[in-house]
This record gives sequence, C-alpha cells and structure tokens, in this order.
Amino acid sequence: MMLVKVLSVIYSLSLVLTDFTACAAQNSDDHTTAESSFPLSTPVYVTEPPVPSLQRRSERSDVFPSEKVELSCSVPSSAAWTFSWYRDTQQVQNTDPNVALSPDGSNLIITAATQSYSGMYSCKAHTSTSTTAVTTKISNSIKITVHANKPKPTLTRSSNFDKMFPGESVTFTCKVDVSDGWVYLWYHYETQVQASSIGTYTIASIDHPHSGKYHCQAKRANGPFHTEESDTTALHVSDPPKPSLKLLSPWPDVFENETVEFRCEVHSPDWTISWNKGGNEPGYELDEIQNAEGPFLNLTGIHDAYEGGYTCKAHLKSRGVSSGFSNTVNITVYDHTPIPALTRVPDFNPMYVGETVNLKCEVNLSSGWKYQWYKNGIEQQTTKETNSIKLSLSDRGKYQCRAARGEIISTEFSEEIKQDVLEIPVPSSKSATPLDVFPGESVKLSCAMAGGADWTFSWFKDKQPVRPHPTTSFDVGAATLSIRSASASHGGQYSCLGKLKSRPSVTSTSSPELTLSVYGNQPKPLMTQVPDVKMVYTGESVSFECKVQLSSGWRYQWSKDGKQLPNNNSSRFNISHATSLNNGTYECSAMRDKTMYNTSHSDGRTIHVSEIPVPSLKSVTPWLDVFPGESVKLCCAMAGGADWTLLWFKDKQPVRPHPTTSFDVGAATLSISSASASHGGQYSCSGNLKSRPSVISTSSPELTLSVYDAKPRVTLMQNPIHNVMHTEESVSFSCHINVSSGWEYLWLKDRTLLPESGKNHTIESVETKNTGSYQCQAKRGRGAVFSSDQSPAVRLDVKERPQAGITLLTGWSEVFSTDSLVLNCEVHGSQDMWNYTWYKADQLINLLPSKKHTVTPQNDPEQSQYTCRGISTGRPSYSRRSDSLQTKNLLLKRRVLLSISGCIVFGIAAVFLGCILLRVFRKSDDSEDKPAENELFLTMAQLRERDDATCPMVQYITDAELNAPSKEADENGTICSETTEIPITSQDEHVVTSETEDVTEKNGGLISFK
Repeated sequence: MMLVKVLSVIYSLSLVLTDFTACAAQNSDDHTTAESSFPLSTPVYVTEPPVPSLQRRSERSDVFPSEKVELSCSVPSSAAWTFSWYRDTQQVQNTDPNVALSPDGSNLIITAATQSYSGMYSCKAHTSTSTTAVTTKISNSIKITVHANKPKPTLTRSSNFDKMFPGESVTFTCKVDVSDGWVYLWYHYETQVQASSIGTYTIASIDHPHSGKYHCQAKRANGPFHTEESDTTALHVSDPPKPSLKLLSPWPDVFENETVEFRCEVHSPDWTISWNKGGNEPGYELDEIQNAEGPFLNLTGIHDAYEGGYTCKAHLKSRGVSSGFSNTVNITVYDHTPIPALTRVPDFNPMYVGETVNLKCEVNLSSGWKYQWYKNGIEQQTTKETNSIKLSLSDRGKYQCRAARGEIISTEFSEEIKQDVLEIPVPSSKSATPLDVFPGESVKLSCAMAGGADWTFSWFKDKQPVRPHPTTSFDVGAATLSIRSASASHGGQYSCLGKLKSRPSVTSTSSPELTLSVYGNQPKPLMTQVPDVKMVYTGESVSFECKVQLSSGWRYQWSKDGKQLPNNNSSRFNISHATSLNNGTYECSAMRDKTMYNTSHSDGRTIHVSEIPVPSLKSVTPWLDVFPGESVKLCCAMAGGADWTLLWFKDKQPVRPHPTTSFDVGAATLSISSASASHGGQYSCSGNLKSRPSVISTSSPELTLSVYDAKPRVTLMQNPIHNVMHTEESVSFSCHINVSSGWEYLWLKDRTLLPESGKNHTIESVETKNTGSYQCQAKRGRGAVFSSDQSPAVRLDVKERPQAGITLLTGWSEVFSTDSLVLNCEVHGSQDMWNYTWYKADQLINLLPSKKHTVTPQNDPEQSQYTCRGISTGRPSYSRRSDSLQTKNLLLKRRVLLSISGCIVFGIAAVFLGCILLRVFRKSDDSEDKPAENELFLTMAQLRERDDATCPMVQYITDAELNAPSKEADENGTICSETTEIPITSQDEHVVTSETEDVTEKNGGLISFK
C-alpha cells in the first residue's frame, strides 16, 4: 500500500514537470532550461473577456439579389481570436455557398441570393491558451434585409396632355419606393439622356425631336446593381393648329362706308382668337386689333385706314401656347367709284348682217354689280352684264353702259363703242405664178375678200372641193392654194369662196374661175462640199456649191434639216465660223425667176460640228512639289484620239527642248530629268490638228510645279521621352518630314540599317541589347530615288530592372516560440522608395503593399512558394520578381526543437525519480550481499546493449508519436503533439511580457485581457 502511494506521488510529480516543461518551451525567449525560466507553480487570475464590436463594411444593410453585404467583427485585444457568426441566434455555417469568411473569421461576406439571409446578425470571439479556452459575450446586432425581387421604378410626368406644343416644358419623375442611394438613368427610346441622383428629368423647352417614348431605371450609386426598367410614357410633340381666316362679306374690294365681316376658324376646342392687321409676309408690321377676341370681326364705316391684310391667331391661355398666323385676307378700300370697261366680242368693226355681237360691261373693282345699257344715249331694256345682238343694218350705232351696287354706290358711264354693219362681199381669185407650168413646178393661186376682214377660204377644181394632198396645200386660212409639184392631174378650172373665221355663219358666194395647164419634166441639182469631211471643229470654214445642169435663169434656195435657210439666191453657201448650231443635213434646190419653177432637192450633205477638245493635263510623277535633282513627268492628252500635235507652256510661255527638258513623239509627255528652281511654275498644254493646222485647242488647266531650294528636314521623336528605359518597357520612335508626300522610311541603329519600315518603329518590350543611337531617313521614287539626309540621332539607354529578394526574418531561435514565418522583401542595389506586393504560388496576394509578409500554418497549409516584387511611384515603376521561397522548413524546425526539449525533460525527470527511489528503497550495508532487485529504469549503458530499445529522441520526432495523444495527456486534458499550436509572439506581446516580468518572478498569474 505504501508503494502504491509512493508511485502515485511520483506520477503526479511527472505530470507537474511535463506541464512545467511545456510552459517553459512556450514562453522562453532564449530557450534556456525550464528550471532557470519558470517557477514550479503559477497562480491564475481570471478577468472578464472583452465584448466584440460588430460593424457593417458595406454601404447599406438592405440589399437585393446579387448584391453583397460585408460585416466585420473585432475585439480590442492583441490576442489571437477566432470568430463565430449568428443570424437570429442560429450559428452561420461557412459551408453555405453564399457565405464567405476571412481566414480568422473576422469578416463575413454574404452574397444575398434569397430573403432567407435577412435577419439580425451578431458574432462571438474565441481564443485559447495551453490551459484555458475563452469565449467572449455576443456582440451588438446589425439587421440585414434582403429584398425578394428587383424593384421597379414608378415613372410620372408633370403634364399628361395627349399633345405637347413646342416651347412647353415637362418634368418626368422616377421614384423607387425601397432602399436609398439610387442614381437615376433616363432613356429616350433606348438612348440614355441623363444620369443623376435627383429623380427628375426636365425638358425646359420642348421641340419635335423630343417626341418619343421615355422610361427610367435606377442603379446603386457605387455598385453594379440595376433595378428593372420602368413603364414607358409617350411624349407627342406637334405644332399648334393653324387658324383659317375666311371673308364673309361678298367682296374684298370695298368703298367708303361699306361693311366687311371676317370669321377665324380653329378646329380645336379651348382656343381663343386675337386679330391682327398688317399681314404676316416679310416686311409687314403686325398691329393687334384691340377689343377683338371672338371668332368674328366686323368692320363698319369703312375708310382708307381700314385697307390692308388681316390675320388671326389662336391662343391656348391655360398652357401659354400660341399658334402661327392664319392666312392673310387683304381688304382694298377705294375712295371713288370705278368707270366700267365696255368690251365687244368679237371685237370687229364693221360686222356683217346676220352676225351676233356680245357687248360686255365689266367693273374691275369688287363685285355684286347690276348693269344699265344705252344705245345712242337711249336706255335699253336689258340689265345683264353681257348684251347679245344679232346684227342687222338697223343695229348700227354707239353703245354705253353703267353699274350700280346696293343703294348708295353707282358708277359713271363707260366709254362708247361704235358698231358698223355691212353686207357680205364677193371674193376675187388670182394666180401668183404662171398658169402654164412644167411637171414639178409649183403653182400658187390666191383668194381675197374686199375690206380686208379675217376670212378663211374654200377651193374648188372643176366645181369639186380641193382637199389637202401631198402635192397640194393651203396656207393659214387657205387664202393661197399651193401645188408643190404640178402634174397633169392638177390641170382644171379653179374657184374659191370665203368664210369669216370668227363667225363661220358668214359665207360669201364663189369667185370667178381660173384655168391651170401643166407641161414638161423636172431636173435635180448637184451639191458639193469643201472641205469634204463629216467632222468639222468649231471655228472652221465650210463651203457648199449647188448647180443645175439644164436650162438657165435659176436662182437657188438652201435648206438645213428640211428647213429653208435665208434665201441668198447664190449657188454657193458658206459657213465662215462653224458652231454647234451648224450641225445638220444641208440640201439645195433651184427656182426659175420667171416661171417660179422649183427643181427637186439635191442629195443632202451632213456635217457635225464638234467643240475642239480641251487637253487633259496630269502628272505622271505622284507629287508636284519636288526637290533639286528629282525627275518630273507631265502627260497631255486630247479626247477622241485624233492625230494631234501637243504644244507645251510654262507660265504662258512656250517650253523649248533643253538638256534637262525633253518631249516624246508628238510631245504628249514632257520629261524633266533633273529639276531645279528654274523649272518651277504653271504648266499647261494645247493641241494642234495635224491635217488642218488652223484647228488649235484652248489650253488645258494649269498644273503648278514647285521646286524646293533645299533637301527636306527629317525629325525623329521618341515616346515616351526618358533618358533611361528599363527592360520590359515599351518605346516608340516616329519619323516626321516637314514637306511633300510619298515618302518611304529607313531606320538605323548605330548607323546600321534595320529591317523595319514605315513611319513608326516600336519596340514593345525593350532589352539591354536595344541600347544605342537611332536615326531615320526618308526616300521616294522608283527609278531615280531621292533620299533625305539622316535625322539627328536619338540615344536610347536600356537598363535591367532592379531585382527583388526575399529574406527570412524569423531566426532559428525564434521558431520554438512562434508558428509563423516573417518574410522580408527588398530591392537590391536601389536607393528608391519601394512598396512591395507578394505572390503565393504565382498568384497575387490581395493585401495592402508591405515590405513584410507573415506565413502561418493556418493560412498556408500547403506550404507554398512565395515571391515578391517592388513597386514604386517613380521609374522604374516595378522591379523584377524575387526568387521563390518555400515554407516547408517551418514544420521541420518545430519538430526538431520539440524533440530536443522532450529528451532534456525526460532525462531530468528520470534522474529525479531515480534519486527518490534510491532514497526510499536503499537498504543498509549489511544487505549489499543480497541479490540485487530488478531496477525500474534501464541505464543508458543497458539501453545501448539492447537491440529492441528505441531512442527516445527518435520516438518523439516520429509522426505517429507526435500525432497520437498519450494516456497521461488524455487524463490531464493536455495534448502535446506535432499539431499543438505554438503561440505567436508579436511585438506588442513582447512589451507586455517585459512589463509583467516582476510579477512572474514573484509567482504572478496570467496576464489580464484588459
């Protein structure tokens, strides 16, 4: 029984030593032995843990599907806290795909998918040490509301009239009933016209382009969320109705003291009328007629001030809209009555018995007149405007009329018209040509009436009417009977009678008869042309000649396109200066002087007069501004391809051949082999027809040849302009030439030709090998190439970017007191100010730029490779990426140190227990001869001699031993294994440790959370 008690005491001491060793390993800064660093017992002081503070990091707490809410939970303490979250007292699980937690759980991000995420959110914080686990109270609550659907804005407008008129204003209002922070987007059809935080859109002055459909939509001010589109509202813009002005009085021409009445019509209700006098035409001034607002306007007591144009205008006073002016009705006011105009139809004097004459009395001013007729001063019975009289010899006399309107207006008497009445005369016939003719000769017979009235005639041959025939024709009125080509059938007895044109009922008796005899045959003239060509150019001379081979006494007639030309009676017809009016077919015929015998027409000769073509001048050389020594070619051509010789002019002076100036055959091309300043000027050309040298064209449009006095200046520009570039940057060179065009570009580096061409030379990612001097040069031309001088050189210096490097700030001695690694990034060989970005497995770590980065097993369980890069606001803006550093050595260090400390503790415990056992169980010297009992622990020598013994160090660092909890650990509630967290000691904790060092030496307790 005594042995059991002793063993129990020993077991308890071993547990105390184990706790003591673990605490020494966690809190020792210099890794000295447990005896020199920690007391054997430590009092514990319990304090109240802090309450977490919950804050909303997103802008608002009411959200819509697809928006996010971010909450942050924090504890005012430097301890290592983890956090748990609650919604309506139910813990939020991070397995939800719409919920995301930061690594330590302090940030909660909710992608609001449904209303189920609405509720009151709160958080708790947790931390633990080697002996205790602490949970804070629950934090304050924040209410999160998730709306079920996207809201739909309500669109209203200030004026809901079906039609809006130009100049009116309208205001649209867009309203979202839920949440706040909206920016309103306005659309005309599908085009956005305004975006504003104010929910109104105003059109101050409407015009026709504003017609159409409008709708609105809202979005979050700082987010991508958009509401649904509102319903559309249509805005119709039309012009105000135009009034129609009508004159209700019988006449617009009035006399003094008469009355005028108007009516203004508007085919829309609710409009009022205003009246104006003066007209709406340009140059007129409008005067509003006061006290006249209704649709009717009556003017009484007319006098000359009432004369002018009258218009009306419609007004919609409730909306401040006015129409345009109506049509204008002009009122003319006369200060005296007119004199009637008396006319006669037909207006003949004398007239013949049986005819009817119409006398018309007309007043040219106004209307509504009644008439009175007078013959030789005696009033007649008729009161109509027209007085019709079927004449007899008794109707001879003088006629007058007058007019009256109403009871007060009466005109003066018209002028007199004298009417004479005669008996119908007998016609007389005669021949204008001999009455014995040859076949083909023409015949003319005339018929006339005494008194010279306007008569038409009818002809008879052998008492039968003569009808028109290809060889028989009549002039206007048939006063002349013409036989164009007489034959035997035309012989016979001819007579005529007359009919008055205007009065067909007036017909005379027949004239005395004429006898026509026909004999013989008809010759044909011969016509020739000099020059004998069909194409004649404007300004040339052409001559025709006509001859009749039979008989004599001929005089000649010429015709063009079947129309007779002015008769010159000559056998020659000359065109001295041909124009396009002379185009056509020419014929001639002959006529005998005595017998008026006409031959048949000659064969026709057709000529075409064409304008002399204007030469077209163009430059074969692509440019007309050249430099000394360049070649130039100009080409001149005539339309039509005729045989032309070309003449060249410079500044209106002929161009002569020269050592540097030459022409090809026909001088169609002018070549300048080597241009100089003397070649500059205005060039033109003209053509000369080889076969007819008198035909010379006008000059072509001029071409201006400019010759510069020096080579062009080439400028090389660099973008961006930096004296030193760094690798991976982009640089572009551009080559500019100050004059002319058609240039090709050459690029040189260190005076060595580069393969690049074109105006620009770009290096997308520079390397050190791109360092050098760059130049460019321009050239043009194919045969004789003209080149500019090389541009001034631009120096490009390229340097390597500085290299970033990673160093490990956590030393070997610190690994036992922390499970984090502090990595430090630095740009080597640079004095600039740098910030740093960090990459984990080549992926950018989304943290603020920092020179240091801390790695723990919690945020890097995969033991990744880390790199960093320097960034700067100056140049270069970033460095090369550092070599990678892998964190797998952190766990290895920890295992080795834990194994060493375990072996040391085990050795101290074994020695201590051995001493106690020897003290208790050792017998007196007289028992030394007794056989020795088996010892409880093996010596180191025995352990070395045994093959089945395992080294404690080897056992401790094995994965199975580190990961499997021992029985003693289970019993005491403490597990020491590979996964046991090593407390992270920050700089703040070092300060607290130093401040409480005295308390620790005097058996002080745990540090308070406060």
